[in-house]
Amino acid sequence: MHADAATLKAAAAQTLKELEGRALGPRDRLAIPCQDMPAQDPMERIRNMNEVALGYSAEQARVEASRCLDCKNAPCVQGCPVGIDIPRFLKLAAAGDFSGSLAVIKESSLLPAVCGRVCPQEVQCQAPCTVGKSLKGVEKAVSIGRVERYVADLERAEGRRAKAVVAPDTGKKVAVIGSGPASVSCAADLRKAGHAVTVFEAFHRPGGVLIYGIPEFRLPKAIVDDELQGLRDMGVSIETNYLVGRTRKLADFMSEDGFDAVFVGSGAGLPTFMNIPGENLVGVFSANEYLTRSNLMKAYAKGEAATPIYEADTVAVLGGGNVAMDSARTALRLGAKKVYVVYRRTIKEMPARVEEVAHAMEEGIEFRFLENATRVIGDDKGRVRAMETVRFELGEPDASGRRRPVQVAGSEAELAVDAVIVAIGNGSSPLIPQTTPGLNTDDHGRILVDENGMTSLDGVYAGGDIVLGAATVILAMGEGRRAAASINRRFLG
Repeated sequence: MHADAATLKAAAAQTLKELEGRALGPRDRLAIPCQDMPAQDPMERIRNMNEVALGYSAEQARVEASRCLDCKNAPCVQGCPVGIDIPRFLKLAAAGDFSGSLAVIKESSLLPAVCGRVCPQEVQCQAPCTVGKSLKGVEKAVSIGRVERYVADLERAEGRRAKAVVAPDTGKKVAVIGSGPASVSCAADLRKAGHAVTVFEAFHRPGGVLIYGIPEFRLPKAIVDDELQGLRDMGVSIETNYLVGRTRKLADFMSEDGFDAVFVGSGAGLPTFMNIPGENLVGVFSANEYLTRSNLMKAYAKGEAATPIYEADTVAVLGGGNVAMDSARTALRLGAKKVYVVYRRTIKEMPARVEEVAHAMEEGIEFRFLENATRVIGDDKGRVRAMETVRFELGEPDASGRRRPVQVAGSEAELAVDAVIVAIGNGSSPLIPQTTPGLNTDDHGRILVDENGMTSLDGVYAGGDIVLGAATVILAMGEGRRAAASINRRFLG
């Protein structure tokens, strides 16, 4: 059961009072209690699209930030792909200087409200946290992302936005393809350096995976729009409905349009399927299509949205990552009476965030571990009516380090479902490579880059999921910053 927000705020206020005026040593800070995140009640939230996690109070943010030991070697910074000065922003937050805290974050990241919500801090900045190691559990590390979210949300709530400092115009022009996390970071750093930057987005709305991939209940779209406004305020131009490879060839940006460099951050939006019988039946969807219809097209607003979404009572989601959790939880909110997550390993091997799995379980989603689909079964109208599954045992570790699932002979069974969502990953769209001679890719269609983020074409850089494959928001942002730094060096000769 989730603690009431008012109760958590009162408890934090009492802790702050006890800490006031004290010179805190490491032992004192280790004794400060972790601050739980207030959240909607599970049985209420499954019938709305509102954000599940409600955010810290000011008191909670200060108490949580006070747990930081301000380690000299700052291992948390080493775990942050964009290199935020975490101890410094936490120290300011602990003192109640929330605007100063946010200013430190924005030195390295343009998307603090986004990253504070969706980044897997438990395997990045919080994984090496000395507090978590001292208390023997990453869940006891300082909740860096939650404090980051608070200071970013406060700025928005108060209607203030510190304008980024932009260097004098350099006369250089850069085209940025895509408007997801990698592109936003790259565009911000390039604009700060004084270059003219234009972002080209294929969809009618910018934001990339933040808009089409992550549900409203985990990342409200108004927050993404607000963060992108910061990019516009800096002077970055954003053109939508512009599909590079169709509207314009990539090579034309430099040869004909006068751009001095190009960054490709077009993401990984090509769905991967199981390649099993029955995947062409009505009622089988890629997670990509299902989530895009709900998130970007707002198909959940029945009667108001122009885009329909398939209605089903019993839904099976195949996969164990964050996209699978998002799909399963979305299906529940769209009216499904029963939702299964079918995953061929155990909960220990699931790549999804621990918090997202816990939320899904609280909401009544049933996890069928050590199981997978072998075929989808249709009725006489070509619609899904069931799914054949088999059970697995875990064998020796494979190349990923996870134990390899081994099928149990004779374990075939039938599971009654009327929709199947395949959430086993995405690949890179082939459009740009296919329409750009000389652009090298690997066997999976990912663009190959050197240590500077440059592709096989001089002046063309790439980063994010189009290079890494489906990765995290913050890793993509780190790729974008790396490429921007390389472009800046290029322009300096």
